Amino acid sequence: MTTPTAEPRSIVVVTAGVSDPSSTTLLANRLAQKSIDLLGGRGLRAEVSTIELPALIEEIGKTSVVGFVGEELQGAIDRLARADAVIAATPVYKADVSGLFKSFLDVLDNDLLIAKPVALVATAGTSRHALVPDERMRPLFAYLRALTIPTSLFAAPEDWAERSLSTRVERAATELAALVESGVTASITDGAWSGYQHTFGSNARPTGVAAELGEIDFDSDLMRLATGG
Repeated sequence: MTTPTAEPRSIVVVTAGVSDPSSTTLLANRLAQKSIDLLGGRGLRAEVSTIELPALIEEIGKTSVVGFVGEELQGAIDRLARADAVIAATPVYKADVSGLFKSFLDVLDNDLLIAKPVALVATAGTSRHALVPDERMRPLFAYLRALTIPTSLFAAPEDWAERSLSTRVERAATELAALVESGVTASITDGAWSGYQHTFGSNARPTGVAAELGEIDFDSDLMRLATGG
């Protein structure tokens, strides 16, 4: 086994779980820990931090109405921008993600998660909602141009004692760790994106070539017209 690198990779868990303890958060943390273990086996250190959306509910609501981002919410957004991977977890209500989870995604810049590896996690009181991660969550993150891993996780009460859940967690962690190790986000954003649009400031600014260009797309028709091109 190789020696872990000095700079740890960052995995951010975003959870809309509201109960204490929350099964949604427990499943997300289980995936996060397995991902860390796998990265450690590949010689990469990783750290996990958690954004608990219930603690941000007031600021999320204000931002949705007036467009002003509070300090704590901006801190959460900044953590997502710096993350090497995201584990997005929500309880399911009436065959859909929670309103809190969706409201949080609504206030994020459209460019914040471009090419960011994202694992999808959902829990519910019945297995009737098992398709929510793929049918409801995956399109949301596709719109944000994130890289959702192939394996999504779902757990109803009867799933926690099943060995198959552990198998799915390990499979999802393997996929997430592989993307984190590859550095895919920087490879894509530095090489393919020349301009970014930000609603709440440049919290999605990448490094490298795209960072030098900043938020202005110099290849746009408007910029060519302005410069006489």
